[in-house]
Amino acid sequence: MQQGVVVSIHISPAEGQPMLSLDHAHAVPGKGLEGDRYFNSTASGQQITLIEVEAIEDLKPKYGVKITPAAARRNIVTRGISLNELVEREFQVGAVTLRGILLCEPCAYLAKITRPEVLQGLLHRGGLRAQIVTEGDIQVGDSIQAP
Repeated sequence: MQQGVVVSIHISPAEGQPMLSLDHAHAVPGKGLEGDRYFNSTASGQQITLIEVEAIEDLKPKYGVKITPAAARRNIVTRGISLNELVEREFQVGAVTLRGILLCEPCAYLAKITRPEVLQGLLHRGGLRAQIVTEGDIQVGDSIQAP
């Protein structure tokens, strides 16, 4: 069993708007995180995005780029769990069940608002797009468990 922890939570009320950091967020199946730009989105079944803080931290020594977890523009920042292994698998984030859909590769918009090096630095480490299977609250410090 893989285990990790929620390091931080971020939402943005609209595309292109700054990410807001939260202590907790309410996850709703078929919709997303309340207050987030992807709430009610059907794009690729994406309702929530996750990224490993280790990938963000590796940008500085390997590519000379330092960004904050919020600047990565993912909803849930994790530590201690390999998100790439969760594609097409269900896993628990606190009391909420998620299902990994596909990898969330870095995009030109992320490179534009940070630095171009993030494209290479986060290639295949840009996180995970997921569906919310069960409703509930996710909090900073929640455990993440994957069978």
